[in-house]
Amino acid sequence: MKKGFVCLAALTVILILTVTTDVYAVDTWEIDKVRNKGVLDSDDFEIIDEYVSECVRELVETHDLTSTAKTCTLILSRSVTNEESAGAQYNEQFIESAHKHLAAGFELASQLKPQKRQLIAKVNLLILIDGLKEPRLADLAIAKLDDDSMVVRYWAVHAVTNPDITAKLNSSDSRLASKITGKLLQLVDSSSNEIVSLMAKFAAGINVRQGQELLLKIAGMRIKKYEYWDVDYEHLDSIVLNALCDKLAFSRSTSDLAKSFAQLYSYIIQRYIKGRNILSNEQKQKLASILTEIERICISKILARPQVTIKRALERKDINTLLLEHSRLFGDTAKTGLLAEKLNFDYGINPDGSRRTEPLELPEPPINEVE
Repeated sequence: MKKGFVCLAALTVILILTVTTDVYAVDTWEIDKVRNKGVLDSDDFEIIDEYVSECVRELVETHDLTSTAKTCTLILSRSVTNEESAGAQYNEQFIESAHKHLAAGFELASQLKPQKRQLIAKVNLLILIDGLKEPRLADLAIAKLDDDSMVVRYWAVHAVTNPDITAKLNSSDSRLASKITGKLLQLVDSSSNEIVSLMAKFAAGINVRQGQELLLKIAGMRIKKYEYWDVDYEHLDSIVLNALCDKLAFSRSTSDLAKSFAQLYSYIIQRYIKGRNILSNEQKQKLASILTEIERICISKILARPQVTIKRALERKDINTLLLEHSRLFGDTAKTGLLAEKLNFDYGINPDGSRRTEPLELPEPPINEVE
């Protein structure tokens, strides 16, 4: 997975430090008149189209973060009419114009020099798409999902996975939901941790078969990282475990979800125990925070009663109690754990053909491993 992802804060620095060029002053007088009309005509449609065109052009050509924010606010605040009777007319024209001019904006952005200008322009346009929360614009963001820039890819993923888009896809467009999810499945291994976090949240909420596949693939990737003692960005595991827990409540087929949840959570406990002499205090604190959070939120929900044993064991640094609780929840060679009993799953097949009643054991940390 690619590292060194440039987060939004870093992008902000880039934008602020970039030399500012002339910025268009978008006139809102005409569009505000249209927004107050009860019935629209062809002249009004032209005003809407021109207004959207000017705003998109400004987003492409400005380098200044403040101006970008103002332009996005301008266009988002005027993406709907004040008159209910003209709502359908206004919305249809606005989105049609947005799609046309955003597509042209991406074409223009691809021709900008130097490369940094292209990056800023693409991100500006994707932030606008994200703010509009309109599935009819999704294809423009989908086209940028596999962009080489992790910043561009982040905002493309954000634009097609934000909660408003997810809700609209669930209610009206399963085909587009499947298309987006299928594309994300292809990008899990090549995306930054921050992007995978967005994918996991989307996978938990989207109601198509591929959503579960996406979440299981992400969980499997994290499980492998634990096996190789190659874990980074532990916060992602909290997101994945919560997503698996949420998905369990609504999925018809829960065995694979439950197994992935149990195995990943087990590995976090095992890493905390086996790595206590080699992990830094910060790393151990991150693991402890995840374990406490998931016990409080997910384990308590699954077992239908508050669970605090892991939290107390961590506070006391009581490894024996932690090991006993691990066996109680996840099972061991002698008996099935509470989670497997409650969720009706097992951990696969043993070499002798019997069903496995305990999660896989985390390999010992590499010799001389110092993290």
